[in-house]
This record gives sequence, C-alpha cells and structure tokens, in this order.
Amino acid sequence: MNAHLETDPGPHPHYEECLRSHHCWPWFLGLGVLLIVVGIMAIGAAFVATLATVLIFGWLIVAGGVVQTVNAFLARSWRGFFVYLLAGILHIIVGVLMIEHPLRAAEVFTLLIAALLLAGGVLRVCYALIDRFPGWVWMLLNGVVTSALGVMIWRQWPESGLWVIGLFVGIDLILNGWSWVMLALILRSVRSKVGETLSRAGASPPAAPA
Repeated sequence: MNAHLETDPGPHPHYEECLRSHHCWPWFLGLGVLLIVVGIMAIGAAFVATLATVLIFGWLIVAGGVVQTVNAFLARSWRGFFVYLLAGILHIIVGVLMIEHPLRAAEVFTLLIAALLLAGGVLRVCYALIDRFPGWVWMLLNGVVTSALGVMIWRQWPESGLWVIGLFVGIDLILNGWSWVMLALILRSVRSKVGETLSRAGASPPAAPA
C-alpha cells in the first residue's frame, strides 16, 4: 500500500479568512496608529483625559437611565415597573452628578480602582501561596505588583484622582492601537506567505476573495 497521500494544496481556512480582510489592512494600520497617538496624548495630559473619561461615562449613564425610564413606561403593565423606573431614575441622578462634579467622581472612581487592585493582588498572592501550581511564582509576582500599585494609588489619594483614570485610559488605548497595528502587518504579509507556501507545493496562489 502506498503510504504517500496527496493533500489538497488549498490554503488553510485561517489563511482564507485573512485573505478576505487583506484589503482592509491600511485601515487597520491607520486606526492602530491613531489609537497609539491618542493614548500618548492621554498619558501626556492625564488630567484632561480623566475629566473627559468621567464626563463621557456620565453622559452614557444618563442616556442609559433615560432609555431605561422610557422602557419602564412603555412596559408599565409589567410587575417590575417601579423597580425598573427607580433604576432608570437612579442612573440619571448618578450621571448628572458625575457631569456636574467630574473631579469628585474621578476621586471616587480612583479610590474604587485602588481598592480593586489591592483586593485582587492580595487574592492572587494568597492563591499562589496556598496552591503551589506550576508557574505560581509568576502569579505571586503579579499579585505583589498589583497590590503595590493599589497601595501607591491609595497613598496618593485624592491627588491621584486627577491622573490615574487618564493614565489607565491612555495605556489601554496604546495597547489596543498596538494590537491593530500588528493585525494590519499580519494581513499585509499573509498573501505573500500563502503564495510562497503554495509555490513550494506546486500550486498557484489563490486570488483574494472579493
């Protein structure tokens, strides 16, 4: 029996998916660069970024509260009408307070971030020390760094409320932008890689799907 089996020289489904998005790589690259630039600007102007984030979040909460209140009146025959209505009104009140007092809201959110970081770091440390699973040292290090970051933010509070949110938003924008840039570079090079692979297999490169 001949052990040599002929295989289909067609591209892998993942390659086909990349080929479909190949023509979009300049847009992904532009989006990634834009996010990186905005992230750098947010880190450089952390106070402005913090205020902008709190105001946008406040307006989103107000919009969500208005929609929830309207839905409550549209479905007022529902037994949970009053709970739904009160929840919508509460969202509107919280959003308006955030818009009217963005610095206070930033301080509150910063304190909450510090508490979450500290609690999450302590839990990671405890879990790593109790259950010595493979790689527990890295979780222990992660917990120590996270806890230290929470303590530093808490020790500098309320002054840290002026820049922490903007700094975190800037870092997140840079990381997201970098991921879009890498995706764009992968999509740009995938067609040539498929062509090289198929050339070695004796097949012609496929055309990019429309």
